[in-house]
Amino acid sequence: MKKYTFIFLPLIFLASCSSNLQPSGWDVSQVEIVRDEYGVPHIFGTKDEDVAYGLAWAHAEDDFKTIQTTLLAGKRMAGRVFGEAGAAADFFGHLLETRELAEAKYETTFSEEFKRVLEGYAAGMNDYAYHHPEEVLLKDAFPVTTKEITAAYILSLAQMSGADRAVTQIVEGTVDQAPIDLNPKGSNAIAVHSSRTDTEESFLAINSHQPLEGPVAWYEAHLHSEEGWNILGGLFPGGAMIFHGVNENLGWAHTVNFPDLLDVFQLQINPDDENQYLVDGEWLELEKRTVWLKVKLWDLITIPVPKSVWKSIYGPTLVTDQGAFSIRMGVLDRIGAPEQWWRMNKASNLTEFRKAMSAMQLTSFNTVYADKHDSIFYVSNGLLPKRNPEIDFTGTVAGNTEKAIWDSYYDFDDLPQQINPESGYLFNTNHSPFLASGFMNNMNPEDYPKGMDYLRRDNNRSTRFRELMDDSTKISYEDFKRIKYDGQLPENLAYRTNMESLFTLNPKKYPEIKQHIKVIQAWDKKSGVESEGAALFAFQYYYWWDKFEELGRSWETTLTEEEAAEGLMAAKEHFQTFFGKEIVELGEYQKLVRGEKALPLWGIDDVITAMRSQPWENGMRKGVQGESYIMMVKFGEGLPKIETVNVFGASNKPESPHFDDQMELFLKQELKPMTLDKALVYQNAKSIYHPGSKPTRD
Repeated sequence: MKKYTFIFLPLIFLASCSSNLQPSGWDVSQVEIVRDEYGVPHIFGTKDEDVAYGLAWAHAEDDFKTIQTTLLAGKRMAGRVFGEAGAAADFFGHLLETRELAEAKYETTFSEEFKRVLEGYAAGMNDYAYHHPEEVLLKDAFPVTTKEITAAYILSLAQMSGADRAVTQIVEGTVDQAPIDLNPKGSNAIAVHSSRTDTEESFLAINSHQPLEGPVAWYEAHLHSEEGWNILGGLFPGGAMIFHGVNENLGWAHTVNFPDLLDVFQLQINPDDENQYLVDGEWLELEKRTVWLKVKLWDLITIPVPKSVWKSIYGPTLVTDQGAFSIRMGVLDRIGAPEQWWRMNKASNLTEFRKAMSAMQLTSFNTVYADKHDSIFYVSNGLLPKRNPEIDFTGTVAGNTEKAIWDSYYDFDDLPQQINPESGYLFNTNHSPFLASGFMNNMNPEDYPKGMDYLRRDNNRSTRFRELMDDSTKISYEDFKRIKYDGQLPENLAYRTNMESLFTLNPKKYPEIKQHIKVIQAWDKKSGVESEGAALFAFQYYYWWDKFEELGRSWETTLTEEEAAEGLMAAKEHFQTFFGKEIVELGEYQKLVRGEKALPLWGIDDVITAMRSQPWENGMRKGVQGESYIMMVKFGEGLPKIETVNVFGASNKPESPHFDDQMELFLKQELKPMTLDKALVYQNAKSIYHPGSKPTRD
């Protein structure tokens, strides 16, 4: 069977087409946008749908281009703007039939009240496009509909559930070779019960480690309606509500988790008919479709590219030289995550919050929660299939029997979760859900079905957290912030690669790098900008990261003495070449870059203040993922006390004063005060306006 290939047909010239956009007629007098001194939008509306309209408008003012990236993928038009890379996203949407799913399930999935929220968001986005045609990337992409917005959510959640990784592995022929957690990832979520704090307030740290820029980088907003929606937090471009944050009564943080959310099935193809596959002794027909991807080559020129996609009884199917493979995952059954998030936004206590989560429309993510009512809560959420115990679902599954098909899921109450443990704290750093609290309070993994396949290991951040947080002493808010901002690796490293050889090299055996050996062995494992040891370690880490990828070597390995020495020798040569000296500080080597600013950046991979970087210029690296949007909360009497910071600022437009005005605050590991108090927001406002009108200050 032949792998699908591109077929180049005659070129099509994209004429400048007139947009079908018309003003929505939305009553913008019911919507007011208030910007604070950092440009963060506080959006006030009469109804929830008015707030959604205002959120769309305000976010578009700050980052319309990135929002369009998300919407174009949902509409399967990304290839017409972003070329081959965009076409890959379009193909992904065709394969998973995300628009078709949104069309089929929209009416029965969403309540009438939430449909109005999406309608408000779509109207705000379309009105912004209408009034700012010079910012529109593709005229044919507007107007955007609520179902297309829903399709974008489905596509994003499928990617977060691992579908893009599965497709890549199938196409590259590595489907059985890469573990689910191939690269280290990072996010932190910490809740401390009032019984463990010296002020008898519960504490919450929201500390996701997302890419610093792009379609899954955090945007901060405050949403407030007269219908009980009052929340501050973070969302991604295209989001119509807060994804995690804090309202008047409670707050929560998400981190990525790694249960077994999907299966890949290999089909047995009929040697006499490549369109048939064997199931329980019977040959079934593959459903085959040809989809057309429009791929931009140069300005105003696209080419139509036909691609084949298939479907079996197991799900969306790819046919490659290696065989035919189908993907099955719950995210294609449940499309109601946006409404679930919205109901989580509006919950007023743990009972309401758990009820919202029990809808099981949000298909993954750990959730750590705290509230003003003295409750803390943790759940490793996931739409996990109930698999046939007679069949081995480890790795690729034989797609030759209907017994392997699952169509039911574990209920919310079946998932690993805890409320108010005796230790008084709950946390997750992408490590095992069974290690979420004090050792005496942790859940037993044997109490949960093996088919859930949750991680059982610690990582450096969880190990370090336990070094800092004991099970008895009361902590202050300053202690809490110190733990959250800790930048030190644990005493015993928990990387998947054993790197201990780096710290035991004999300088007499390697005299040419004796200075480097001395520095790394004296390193206190802290990752501040002044640390020479952190710079050496970071170089070594990324050096072998690249080597492992080049060699196809597993992360589950041990770095030999010779390899440790090789990495230090490479560091010596690199630093001498680019910096004119053999030893540098981390802040010289690693920068936080935004526009013309390039500032010394702390952090390495898998410390609590995690930062991942990539090669930049002149031998330096720039941060690309890790600490980004940070929120610290105290729940006591009255409204929660909130502090936040976002890595760059509220706007992605270089001409905006808020393009980079939080960078110094972020790098000093300081936070700005924020509030849910409407009167205080107006009192301190820098600008107040209705969408489409000129900002004023009352």
